Amino acid sequence: MKLRYFAWVRERIGRSEEEVEPPAAVTTAGELVLWLKSRDERSDYAFERPEVVRIAIDQLHVKPDARIAGAREIAFFPPMTGG
Repeated sequence: MKLRYFAWVRERIGRSEEEVEPPAAVTTAGELVLWLKSRDERSDYAFERPEVVRIAIDQLHVKPDARIAGAREIAFFPPMTGG
């Protein structure tokens, strides 16, 4: 599946997107974040406060318990403010 990173999440990870194949045990967006955190220091830093990172599956905002099976794209971004 394709992962896309935006704003400071992208800056901390050091890339804007990547293709990944998480382990079969990773079934939700929250589990995906935990798996990403475990990969390396940059990812751990990017997701050090997972509760503030927003997640979208195929361009729909989701909660951490959302299932990722069949997702084509998962995006991670910080909270946004309007103006």
